[in-house]
Amino acid sequence: MAEQFLSTAALVDALADADFDRPPALVSNAHVTGLGVARALAAHDVPVIALDRAGGGADVDGGTVSGTNLDAGDGATAVRHDGLAPPSDAVDFAGAVTYPLDDLDGFRADVEAIVDAAGTEAVAFGCMDEWALAYAEAEPEGVRLPFSGIDTLDDVLNKSALYATCEALGVPYPETYRLAETADAATGAENADATVDEAADALGFPLVVKPELKRDFEEAFGTNVIEVADREEFADTVAAAKEAGIAVMAQKRVDIATGRDHSLASYVPPSGVDDALAVVGNAAIRYPQQFGTSCLVETADEPAIEARALAVLEDAGYHGISEAEFVYDADREEFLLLDVNTRPWKWIGLPVAAGANLPMAAYAAVTDAEYESPGVEPARWVSLRDYLALLAGDDAVWDQLSPADWRRLVSGAFEREGDLTAAVYRPSDPAPAAKLFETEFVDRDYYCSC
Repeated sequence: MAEQFLSTAALVDALADADFDRPPALVSNAHVTGLGVARALAAHDVPVIALDRAGGGADVDGGTVSGTNLDAGDGATAVRHDGLAPPSDAVDFAGAVTYPLDDLDGFRADVEAIVDAAGTEAVAFGCMDEWALAYAEAEPEGVRLPFSGIDTLDDVLNKSALYATCEALGVPYPETYRLAETADAATGAENADATVDEAADALGFPLVVKPELKRDFEEAFGTNVIEVADREEFADTVAAAKEAGIAVMAQKRVDIATGRDHSLASYVPPSGVDDALAVVGNAAIRYPQQFGTSCLVETADEPAIEARALAVLEDAGYHGISEAEFVYDADREEFLLLDVNTRPWKWIGLPVAAGANLPMAAYAAVTDAEYESPGVEPARWVSLRDYLALLAGDDAVWDQLSPADWRRLVSGAFEREGDLTAAVYRPSDPAPAAKLFETEFVDRDYYCSC
């Protein structure tokens, strides 16, 4: 267990005294998703080094805490970090690295120093887009990537390329127009489909504005999608994107059927999709309900979703862990592909509980370790913090867990029975849940839910 979140220098010193009998996993971020990945790997005795930025480690939204140095004793230095992974028994070491969006060269240097101190190569798991892309783009020496390189990642994450692939393969996706006003910043100016006025006339309002590539857009606007209510707001948003040099597109606001969001959770090995390990998950309940974070997800039998997602991944030549997100369009009465996330995500624990340990499959593919799925069985995953907040709120939501489920959760029996798992709470590994209570009930915001 990593008792403290260390500064980079202190982490390097600690690793210099450690011995590893197999390559450790570098898991970034060090919050809920990183915790899920760490637990999946630790179940197979893979050593885990959790890496994040200091100061709360908030990868998406606010509420971070300043990175004040704390005296850790014996010459070591701890830094403030509110992520939930470091106190887990699944994490052997944890510490800060330069945030790659601030300084990619600094990030590379930090990771290389950590790997050099460990005395062995390491396997990288980026659990948010910026971390996965940073490992791929920086290519730190001594780090093995269990996923495709930066060119393939960019192709999959590029909305223009993704939707063009969907069009060619006959995979339904939301009605989308690439905008002429930002065509100069696009991957190809010929890709523009319409002007702002033409898109507004075709789609009506409200509509959503999305970037071709998320990274710069999120940096400029603090989100990866903006809903606009009228023509003036639409024009202003596109003008701001143009000024920032970011290509954007207009997309029809889908009349999403609440509770019918599905995703393919998969690991595709370098040998291709025929050997993929895959599970379809249904985000049955979100918090807030329509567009919020997943808080209750269950396995689902949707072979068409699996086939469509794997076809897109095959066309892109992608290998690695990914989540292909589909929503159900009530008007069109079909599932639409919204996005493909080329990394682990918040409910990565669901496929693990169902019998498809995607992180371990990825680790085994680039090391001498072995992993074979015992077979996939039905399972459910719950984020108790978000689920309880939803049940206690004003929205009319029926509890989807039975009295027997609650008894299993409170007693800890759910850990032994396998068909129900929780995002953070685990009696056999209590420190992350205890830390969540600390951030929940003191004067600091709970940050990034993934």
